[in-house]
Amino acid sequence: MRKAEPDKKRDIKGGLGWVLGYLKPQRRIFIPSLIALFVTAALSLAFPLFLKDLIGDPADALRNGVDAAATKAKADEKILWLLGALALQAFIAFWRVLGFTKSGEAALNDLRRHLFRHLLKLPVPYFQDQRSGALSNRVSADLGVVRETLLNTVPQAVRHTVILIGGLIAIFFFSWKLSLVMLGSVPLVVLAVALSGRKVRKHSRQAQDALADAGTVIEESVQGIADVKAFSNEPFEAARYDRALERFFTVTLRGARARAAFLAFIIFVMFGTIAGVAWLGSHMLASGEIAEQSDFIAFILFSVFVGASLGSFPEIISQFQAMSGATERLREIMGETPEQDGARPAGRLAGALSFDGVAFRYPSRPDAPVLHELSFTVEPGKRVALVGPSGAGKSTVFSLILGFHRPEAGQVRFDGTDAADFQLTSLRKQIAVVPQEVLLFGGSIRENIEYGKPGASAAEIEAAAKQANAHEFIAALPEGYETLVGPRGVKLSGGQRQRVAIARAILADPRILLLDEATSALDTESERLVNEALERLMAGRTSLVIAHRLSTVRHADTILVLNHGKLIESGTHEELMARQGTYRLLAETQLA
Repeated sequence: MRKAEPDKKRDIKGGLGWVLGYLKPQRRIFIPSLIALFVTAALSLAFPLFLKDLIGDPADALRNGVDAAATKAKADEKILWLLGALALQAFIAFWRVLGFTKSGEAALNDLRRHLFRHLLKLPVPYFQDQRSGALSNRVSADLGVVRETLLNTVPQAVRHTVILIGGLIAIFFFSWKLSLVMLGSVPLVVLAVALSGRKVRKHSRQAQDALADAGTVIEESVQGIADVKAFSNEPFEAARYDRALERFFTVTLRGARARAAFLAFIIFVMFGTIAGVAWLGSHMLASGEIAEQSDFIAFILFSVFVGASLGSFPEIISQFQAMSGATERLREIMGETPEQDGARPAGRLAGALSFDGVAFRYPSRPDAPVLHELSFTVEPGKRVALVGPSGAGKSTVFSLILGFHRPEAGQVRFDGTDAADFQLTSLRKQIAVVPQEVLLFGGSIRENIEYGKPGASAAEIEAAAKQANAHEFIAALPEGYETLVGPRGVKLSGGQRQRVAIARAILADPRILLLDEATSALDTESERLVNEALERLMAGRTSLVIAHRLSTVRHADTILVLNHGKLIESGTHEELMARQGTYRLLAETQLA
């Protein structure tokens, strides 16, 4: 995988250079396609050259009394040459388009792959700061702009540049005086490009942001469709989407005004100049300053090509400005610092876990400490419950164990080694989580169980499902293990989702289990089946359980009572009930 470029180098190269860098692996296809593009662009200049001979030479010949048959023969020869040049241009253009598409799409796939892999390496807090769907919508919109630029705008820019340069050389050859008059408009065009470019880029970026916001509304509404309908908030969501679209429409119109004014200016200046040059040339032809009528015709034809090429540059520049804004945002993502990772593989853990004076506060809430010098030890294979009121720091303990965050002070240790020394991937492979609210991916039940061990055999998946008390309900489904669970698993009941999650954890064969009160929202029968599966899962493994209902932690080896990020009590259920402490108060409150 490609390495992210340093920030300084990225700033110097700019958006287009950054994107073109992904074409290097495709240079064996891209460079011949680029050469073919130059050739087809140069062949385009043959059209006015042959057309000039078709129009001008017969007129001069007939005026000078040359035989009509010879004139027709010469015209026939010219048209054959013209058709041959067009056929050659068409043949080369076919392979050029294929080559550009193949190399461009391959480069874009590399960019998408690189970007996605980098996203996967970013720390959890980065994603917690993003609105649901906003990141994916922005990335999708920006990549769409990059694709349009790379596959369409870049070839157009090269083609029109070649035609412009070749056309300028041709018009100077036929009449340098008229060429100087015509080029007098170029400084005005360059000034207009400089003044409008920044505005176009700004509006393009704002439009992309507004469109991404509209996409976010759709994604959030679809994900929470049950709540939307339960609260009869369809009109509210429709109005929210309308507002997002209105913002997009308003910003787009601002950008369109800037582009339209630029384009109108170019059309008036360039083609007005061509008309003026044609008028001046006709006077020069009449006065004998231009000797041949065919030369004057050639000058006009090439001037039209030059004007058309210059007239296309406003849209080309607008697209490059849009791409600059899109790549700026993509490069911002690529510039985000990945998760901190240790160098040491974790190996097969025994399962010992300890917190040693751990203090922590979330970066988004620096004035609100969450954990205060928290210390505890869990022996391999033991079952430990974390209890306490909401906001006590229980979920934060899980986040630190998983390496989603790093302690501000103190250490989290696995088998006596600081977690910061381990490679996160090798560490997390030995930890499994069964959350209170299970998130399943929108594929099949088989794929969701297999997520615990990618590449697992059908027999392994079925064995894990049996241990999780999930095989019976899966087998009863018409499509069995191939049943699609729907977005976030909505086609399964809460108990079924929990058992699929447990089967996934069993298949992963972890050394440490993190359970977030997996039965708190289940009916009695589902709770029984899930608890049986959890007992099998926890057997012989180090297990930490966040308990909201104290009835579920009676048999824990140790109960840790947290409050305001501090460990205030620890012991077995019986030991803690014997004290007049927080645990007993919580237990009596729940019983009451």
